[in-house]
Amino acid sequence: MDRLEAMKIFIRVAELQSFTKAAESLNLPKASVSNYIQHLEAVVNTRLLNRTTRHVDLTPEGSSFYERCKDILSDIDELESMFTNDTNIKGKIRVDMTVRMANSIVIPLINQFIEKYPDIEIEISSTDSKVDLIREGIDCVIRSVCINNSVNTFESGLVEKNIGQMRVINCVSPQYIARYGIPQKLDDLKKHKLIYYTNTLGSKPEGFVYFENGKYIEFKMSGIITVNNTDSYLSACLSGLGICQIPITGAEKFLEKGELVEILPDLKSAPFELKLVYPYRRRPVKRVQAFIEWVEKVIKNFI
Repeated sequence: MDRLEAMKIFIRVAELQSFTKAAESLNLPKASVSNYIQHLEAVVNTRLLNRTTRHVDLTPEGSSFYERCKDILSDIDELESMFTNDTNIKGKIRVDMTVRMANSIVIPLINQFIEKYPDIEIEISSTDSKVDLIREGIDCVIRSVCINNSVNTFESGLVEKNIGQMRVINCVSPQYIARYGIPQKLDDLKKHKLIYYTNTLGSKPEGFVYFENGKYIEFKMSGIITVNNTDSYLSACLSGLGICQIPITGAEKFLEKGELVEILPDLKSAPFELKLVYPYRRRPVKRVQAFIEWVEKVIKNFI
């Protein structure tokens, strides 16, 4: 049995919590995946996975073995590329970021990275929802986190790197102004509409957030639409459906064209902190490190 291959298969089963999904992702028969795991458990003389008809999860021993497998495979990957010129780095990386980040910043410039590292294959997942890096096999996540929202935290075992902040402004469209007018002070918002944004539909969205007396305060407002996607949030504002509180990065072109209008400039919401998040490893894989270094520079230049 190829033990390295067995470890790779074991890692996929552990991350996906399914023999079937692991087999599909690796393009292998399910029986082969099962045989590899059985052989691996025989070699280490312990059960690594708890199996039921609906679920697969790690045993305590399997959890420890999983971490060591990740380290070993990372070390091997590092050894294989130890004497490789940086421009010859090979392999696949899987990254995740918000829809707006992907469409407005990363994808338009990704050719720069591809030209420098032509042998690296990139998979970009674009979602505004929280992802499980370990289970989904994500190498790196880029997220914007509201600095006054303590709920937006990441799990242990991950490295968080702050790469900058984006100033948030209050915006409406000319269509909205024609219908509702422009609020001049906080109390005017009682007669206005807010576009609600939430990561999970059905949860309670935030109201209008502003800074006063050293803290951020939420002002309850009425609204007619709730979205869970940054592109939809911007689109709703451009369509005149309400007030949005949006990072100025990415909104500037709409402000310049007059498609958006800034309002209540003295009532600022908390800025968004941009974070690079990736699984902790003693030595990050070269291809992942190359992408992190590149995308950090791109984002810093953009903001």
